[in-house]
Amino acid sequence: MNAAIAKLSVATPVVTMFPGVSADWEIDASIEDIAQIAEAADRLGYHHLTCSEHIALPAAERDRRGARYWDPLATFGYLAARTQRIRLATNVLVLGYHHPLEIAKRYGTLDKVSNGRLILGVGVGSLKEEFELIGAEFEDRGARGDDALRALRAALSVPEPAYQGEFYSFGGMLVDPCAVQDHVPIWVGGRTLRSLRRSVALSDGWAPFGISLQQARDWLDRCELPHGFEVVLGPAKRLDPLGAPERTRELIAETVAHGATIVSVNFTHTSLQHYLENLHALAELNVS
Repeated sequence: MNAAIAKLSVATPVVTMFPGVSADWEIDASIEDIAQIAEAADRLGYHHLTCSEHIALPAAERDRRGARYWDPLATFGYLAARTQRIRLATNVLVLGYHHPLEIAKRYGTLDKVSNGRLILGVGVGSLKEEFELIGAEFEDRGARGDDALRALRAALSVPEPAYQGEFYSFGGMLVDPCAVQDHVPIWVGGRTLRSLRRSVALSDGWAPFGISLQQARDWLDRCELPHGFEVVLGPAKRLDPLGAPERTRELIAETVAHGATIVSVNFTHTSLQHYLENLHALAELNVS
């Protein structure tokens, strides 16, 4: 890794489990285990934790997407009380599942509870069965998502928000509490060039999933990124700062070279203690 310190984030274990990626110890892990990870990452200066959203997944998706998705609002509400500085990033909320004012109220409350540490990661969604389950529109989810992003920017930090859009319009309604940050960071997830273009046009950052570093670099080169725009990418391989520190440095440097402003880390780990040791080892590598 270069001498400059990289911003590192934690792709939080336990709360989401992916086949072939998650470790066996995560199956029966508790909220106390997650809190220990959050507290360690907080002390060590990691930028943010993550938690994803799915309401209910088709059973046929189990082998591809896994089956576990802790609710981010409940999870982060607890972790906010156990941490002081680390930011709390939804990765991601599905815009089509919620009215923008529902998000503004619930996650504005989380921003207040956490003293302004919310990062609102959002996406347009891709599971038709889940949309149908809750009666949400699927075919126009992209256009609805764009309108929802505009509505959220108008509403997140405003106790009496007003907005007039194609799909969402509101005014004369009170949302108290609202977010305490004057400008809540909004990041867009996804795995397409369209998601990046949506991010650049309507948000503060891009947090893609399931794409290679080279693909991310190619797409980033097609866009003019705004000042301060965040790009969250994961290394090409899981990190092993305990067993292979130099290779870990190389992988992080490679991720930054491909456009990451924040590196989302996953470790090779076999237990909670092993995970915590990795957190410490990587933090030490990142300042040396």
